[in-house]
Amino acid sequence: MTIPPVVPHRIDPAGGCPHAVNARLLDRGAVAPVVLPGDVEGMVVLGHDALKDFLAHPDVAKSARHFTALSEGRIPDGWPLMTFATVQGMTTADDEDHRRLRSLVSRAFTARRVEALRPRVEELTGELLDGLEAAVSEGEDIVELRRRFALPLPMSVICELLGVDDEFRGRLHHLSGQVVATDIVPREAVAANRELVSVLAAVAASRASRPGDDLTSALIAAREEDGDRLSEQELIGTLLLMIIAGHETTLNLITNAVRALCAHRDQLDLVLSGGASWSDVVEETLRWDSPVSYFPFRYPTRDLTVDGTLIPRGTPVLAGYSAAGRDRSAHGPDADRFDVTRASATRHLSLGHGPHYCLGAPLARLEAAVALERLFTRFPDLDLAAPDAELARKAGFVGNSVDQLPVRLRPVAGPA
Repeated sequence: MTIPPVVPHRIDPAGGCPHAVNARLLDRGAVAPVVLPGDVEGMVVLGHDALKDFLAHPDVAKSARHFTALSEGRIPDGWPLMTFATVQGMTTADDEDHRRLRSLVSRAFTARRVEALRPRVEELTGELLDGLEAAVSEGEDIVELRRRFALPLPMSVICELLGVDDEFRGRLHHLSGQVVATDIVPREAVAANRELVSVLAAVAASRASRPGDDLTSALIAAREEDGDRLSEQELIGTLLLMIIAGHETTLNLITNAVRALCAHRDQLDLVLSGGASWSDVVEETLRWDSPVSYFPFRYPTRDLTVDGTLIPRGTPVLAGYSAAGRDRSAHGPDADRFDVTRASATRHLSLGHGPHYCLGAPLARLEAAVALERLFTRFPDLDLAAPDAELARKAGFVGNSVDQLPVRLRPVAGPA
């Protein structure tokens, strides 16, 4: 009997909720062929164990010089995923280059350094919550929590860490969203990339003229002390990575956690009564509704068989984080259920694995845990203002969240 060939899954550039598609693909296997925007052939690794092995495999690279279609000139200018492939920085470096670049910023994200940021994270969270409470006092029945709380907290923290002046922050958020969008037309993609590079160059110039106690100033100093350590392109690429990864992931994490808790009031009650911790909420959200769905790219440096499926050398491969989080083989038959007491929650891969494990993971966890604890302590009856299924999804298939989060805030009444 002839086995019919597997029909590649055509990924929707507009994104959408990934879980139904993930379940269907996982039923077929841990690895699936896909068609990326622009009819580019690729693969996605979806199964938990297969993805864990793939992310740490010595014959898997991040540098686009291993991307066969790109090196052969078959990828057009303005391809919406081009930045993920070609930006110069840690996410596209291998071996010694990766270790060199990572060492320049890793000291800012040690557990001790991140814990030292806790008072500032708590202060910023309190200020944002005061603003929300004032809005309710002034008669606002519904507030848009993503824009007014989940976004400004991580954006403020990463910008303060990098020394980014206030004048640049709004534009950086807009442009970073354009850069990671997968449904953008080529002309807009090229324009957004150019403007983002220009804005980041202005940020670097500002810090070069007025150095401070921030990471950008430290990176510039390292470059000036030893020009071989960090090129101008690597500096811009590092800033781009820090800005995007430093706020988009945490923004989606906080948003998804609020949605999950509102949809599972028993889990929220369990946390509020002390039966589980806010860290438990963060880890289960990372597993159950990963803030990143399909992350580009890795490339096998030789033909590689993963869980019985051949991935040809030079194929662009997506890391299917949202799928791996609900893989029943790793998390049990109830993997689709949100459960903050789940023993396997911390085994998720949503912050990566191997040498490219997310450098900012401790900071993301801190920000999300503080934000959620303070938010639901101040507003324990907070609820969605529209059914979750009706909330418009964030455009693109890389990030995984909704575009807006309208909620009703019912603050606890103060003393008479």
